[in-house]
Amino acid sequence: MNNDIQIYQSPDGQMQLDVQMDNQTVWLTQAQMTLLFGRERSVVTKHLRNIFTEGELDKNAVCANFAHTAADGKTYQVEHYNLDVIISVGYRVKSKQGTQFRQWATQRLKDFLVKGYAINQKRLDELSQMVSIIQQSTHNEDLKLSEAKGLLNVLSNYTQSYILLNQFDSNSLKTDNLNENVSYEIKYEEAKLEITTLKQKLIALKEATALFGNEKDDSFRGILGNILQTFDGQYLYPSIEEQAANLLYFVIKNHPFSDGNKRIGAFLFIWFLEKNKHRLDTNGNIKINENGLVALALLVAQSNPSDKDLMINLIINLIKNT
Repeated sequence: MNNDIQIYQSPDGQMQLDVQMDNQTVWLTQAQMTLLFGRERSVVTKHLRNIFTEGELDKNAVCANFAHTAADGKTYQVEHYNLDVIISVGYRVKSKQGTQFRQWATQRLKDFLVKGYAINQKRLDELSQMVSIIQQSTHNEDLKLSEAKGLLNVLSNYTQSYILLNQFDSNSLKTDNLNENVSYEIKYEEAKLEITTLKQKLIALKEATALFGNEKDDSFRGILGNILQTFDGQYLYPSIEEQAANLLYFVIKNHPFSDGNKRIGAFLFIWFLEKNKHRLDTNGNIKINENGLVALALLVAQSNPSDKDLMINLIINLIKNT
């Protein structure tokens, strides 16, 4: 999905908006939100300011500039706000129109994702054939170059991801053959120290504010306690994969921090795998690279809570040794 415009029309037909769709979400300007919610611009401005100053959302993560051609023919960069912001403003102004728009936007996004998946499915057989051809040709000296091996690795991982995606869609992900050699238990005080260190580094890079990593309550301590809970001397989550997956999922979904939950969850996930010597596969390659980790964190954040077990099983499958 990339810079696509969809037309939103209210159920009563009285309002129409040109909705920007990009980066797997929808975007509206402040002026469009004013029209959508039927509120004064000053009211929307106040709610936007409060959303960001209270740390409910990170402005850098939910705002983007898109080119807009004005009536005079000139092109301007206009600030847009994503669906998270639109929903938040809608809740604050108690807008029925906001609920209707959220329902419409959610369906449009699902349509785009299904369409993209269908297109990629058609490429799967071709990709599999390409992988087979390259694998069969590795005895050829020309294909022992690092570039060729890198291509093989990318294509092999690409194909395997579709196998996992198919299992995910059919709810048939398997969680057997896991590593139960948990050599490191994640402890609250040590985790807090690591988060503080991360916060200092991000603030120095101007990628975080003082709100980053501030605990809202005791829920973070509770998350770690749940991961380490035992019964009859045995972990309820006995494997490295299960503990790591639950750690990532619950830090992101339970929002124990005022700001930075996705980044903190992803950081602790990798830190825990490193501590348990489980970040690399049997060939010494990183199981999930930075881009993959970002995508996984966003997927968890946007997932339906009813799909918790399915999401955790997906994470387990992405990091288990095969």
